[in-house]
Amino acid sequence: MLFKDVIGQEDVKQRLVEMVEHNRLSHALLFLGKEGTGALPMALAFAQYLTCQQTTIPDEGGLFGAPEPRRRPSDSCGACPSCIKAEQLAHPDIHFSYPVITKKSGTPPISTDYAAEWREFMKTYPYGNTYDWLQFIGAENKQGNITAQECNDIIRKLNLKSFESGYKILVMWMPEYLGKEGNKLLKLIEEPPANTLFILVAESESEILSTILSRCQLVKIPAIEAAAVEEALVSRSNCEPETAKKIANISEGNYREALHLVQHADDDFHGLLREWLNATLKNQPIAQVKVIDDLSRLGREKQKQFLRYFTHLLELAIRMCVLNEEGRAALLYAMSEGEQDFAQRLNKICSIEQLEVIATELDKASYYIERNANGRILFHALTIKIFYIVRSNVLISP
Repeated sequence: MLFKDVIGQEDVKQRLVEMVEHNRLSHALLFLGKEGTGALPMALAFAQYLTCQQTTIPDEGGLFGAPEPRRRPSDSCGACPSCIKAEQLAHPDIHFSYPVITKKSGTPPISTDYAAEWREFMKTYPYGNTYDWLQFIGAENKQGNITAQECNDIIRKLNLKSFESGYKILVMWMPEYLGKEGNKLLKLIEEPPANTLFILVAESESEILSTILSRCQLVKIPAIEAAAVEEALVSRSNCEPETAKKIANISEGNYREALHLVQHADDDFHGLLREWLNATLKNQPIAQVKVIDDLSRLGREKQKQFLRYFTHLLELAIRMCVLNEEGRAALLYAMSEGEQDFAQRLNKICSIEQLEVIATELDKASYYIERNANGRILFHALTIKIFYIVRSNVLISP
């Protein structure tokens, strides 16, 4: 993968290039970014950049024969043999580690068992999360792990000499799944063989062993800029510009979420939400039952998208209240007419505190949906909570 294939994150790309150019590259890096921000694609692009045969331009004689400083291009070439192998995730000096399940009964699971599936997954879902990966390999309800056997295999691989490039690189995705087994790697991370690089790609800093964390140089991967998400949706998913703009704002820099929203772009969440809130706040039981039945039939993914859309409108309403005049004008310009109208109506009936509590209840509801809560019961309870929060000014504790 090339840097140009990674959506947005121009500042991070520039920083990584400068780290190499100025010889400030640590032997252990932690790429820390939330789901959908592109931390893993960035790690793959960086590994390819380091092994590319064309990333260093030869010295040229300057004035009176004085050598000019060596410079590196801002991206790998994508055409040399090393780049071709790296793009196919088959470079002999780039190793991968990721959560896996037992493939053969009685055999300890290691990442190499799933090399073919890993290549296919990264080709199809480069911005996928661990849930996507584990479902892709048929884990169903099984828990993925990076095991002690995997750590032993990593130690064996990285103690070998490099085959082609100057670096031996390990890209470990989700070191949160290491657990205490990660202690096996401490000595290797602290005193690695020459030209060995660890790139850990994580979502949660707090779930990584502190002993590993302290040995890594942190590279933060922020949320993707809305404009970059919008451009990617138009160019990569053939999304209509107006729809792409709306989805980019709702996804909050999470490209995986943006792709899910594209799949449901034709759903009339706006109309359904208006119908639900009218029935709720006017205390119309028959209308409430009808809407709750409609919501319960949506299916888990659409129910989560519906709640996310409502949360997005709540966030817009809150921002409209707290921004100064200039910021509010910029926000209104980025919003559609429907979003403006809905946010303004929410602000008429709710205080900021009430909007925040409703958003908290929506987050809890989304959490329960992921764990197979009964949709009809869940939305019925949510209807009652929202009614009391808005009409009775009761702030239900989170």
